[in-house]
Amino acid sequence: MKVIKLIICLIFGLMFINAGLNKFLNYMPMEEMTTEQMKIMQAFIEITWLMPLVGAIEIIGGFLFILPKTRALGAIVILPVMVGILCHNITFEPSGIIIALPFFLINLLVIADNWKKYKPMFS
Repeated sequence: MKVIKLIICLIFGLMFINAGLNKFLNYMPMEEMTTEQMKIMQAFIEITWLMPLVGAIEIIGGFLFILPKTRALGAIVILPVMVGILCHNITFEPSGIIIALPFFLINLLVIADNWKKYKPMFS
């Protein structure tokens, strides 16, 4: 079971590291966008600090998520980005839910698995 958990967390972390690096290096091709998607992308580009911030959070969170000792922190760091990804897919790209929802659930499972580490924040 530990090996499966490690593999799932490794894939999760690597996906976020890859997504974060792509925000800086633009090496993955983009699909054809609708007019609405182009407007959204233009808004993201106009907020010049947003994409670098999200990219940095994805890279840092991905690395933290991979390592068992820092996984609880990585899950919390990635959570706001993951919520944004899920909301974006529900609203604008429903086909992306096929990937976003399982990753969101993995993130929630890791948070639930590490709940005892978060408890002191709420007492």
